[in-house]
This record gives sequence, structure tokens and C-alpha cells, in this order.
Amino acid sequence: MFKVKVRFALLALLLPLLLNGNYILKNNLLNQKAQAYVETMAEELHDKTGVSVYLIATNEHFPERFNFVAYSKKIEGNLSKPYVLFIFAPYALITQKSQQRGRVAIIPSSADAQRLYNRSDVMDATVDVMSGVDKNKVEDKHAIGVVQGISELSDEIADAKGVKLESTIKETRQGLWVVKILVILGSAAVFWLFLLRPLYIRMKNGKKA
Repeated sequence: MFKVKVRFALLALLLPLLLNGNYILKNNLLNQKAQAYVETMAEELHDKTGVSVYLIATNEHFPERFNFVAYSKKIEGNLSKPYVLFIFAPYALITQKSQQRGRVAIIPSSADAQRLYNRSDVMDATVDVMSGVDKNKVEDKHAIGVVQGISELSDEIADAKGVKLESTIKETRQGLWVVKILVILGSAAVFWLFLLRPLYIRMKNGKKA
């Protein structure tokens, strides 16, 4: 618990340096393609509505009953209001007894901001992907769940403001397919960069020798 508090304190101190138009405050889970998708949606939403959606996607193993609302109060001075803070913590402990993990927190800056979206719809868009049985890796499910949740949140805020977004997922099946492709491309890029490319270079240099 002490380590968690220290890490959050450091994050709060670093936020002014990290923001600079960056809507992803912390990320230990998403590949570059999913990050870019989230940033694009959040930027378009802010440009058209003035509302900021911030994301924390973390692999922290938060303890049972960790208070995300209290945490958001510690960093809200660094966030552009009005905002909605989306916290995705798939390894956060739900109950000690069951050892179940996985929490999503959606924290608005005010009651007015909260009225711009339906919390249940956003939660469903995020959690449905995580609970589905398919061949996707856990890491890919995390990325798909976050992108779909942020998309639903952004669309609902935009609708409440009377505008339409071009970058969000428009239809569940089609949108999920698009996100899956982005996740696969991101995973393939990492696989090439860190495994296949070094192997190719070694083989190429070996042949020359």
C-alpha cells in the first residue's frame, strides 16, 4: 500500500510535465496503435466540445477498496476542466476473499460533466470485451476494452453537446473489428522491432562475414 501511495505521489508531481495536450496520463497496457487511437478521439472531442477525457491505463495491483475518487482529487489541479477521468486497472483487487481483479473508474470533474454520459453504457462497452471468450490475448483485450470504452464515452459526450465525432467507433461489430486490427498491427510492430529485426540483422551480418 505504501509503494502504491508513493507511485501515485510521483505521478501527481510529474503530471504538469507530462500533460502538454497529452490525454493519456499513464499507460502500462496499451500498444502504440491503441494509444494513438485514444489520443485522436480525445483530441477531437476536446476540440469540438471543450470537454477533456483523460486516461490512466495501469497494471498496478491496487489493494481492495482503493479509493480512485480520492486519488483523482489529488491530481485534478493539473487537469483541464471540464473533464472525465477514465481509469482502467485490470489488476486492481476487487475483494481479498475472492481474489477477483479488474476495476474501471469513470470520474467526472463535476455533476454537470457527469450528466453528459451514461456510466453504465461506458462500463458495458469496456467490460464486455474483457468478459468475452475468444482467442485474443489478455493484453489485446485490455487494448480493445479501453479503446471501445473511451469511444463510447466520447460519443456520448459529443451527442450531449450536439456534435458528431469522426474518429470514434460507429458500430459495435465494425468498430471492434477495426480495433482488433489496430491491436494486431501494434503487436506485430513490437514483435518485428524487438525479435525478428535483431534476428534478421544478425543473419544478414553473418552471411556477409
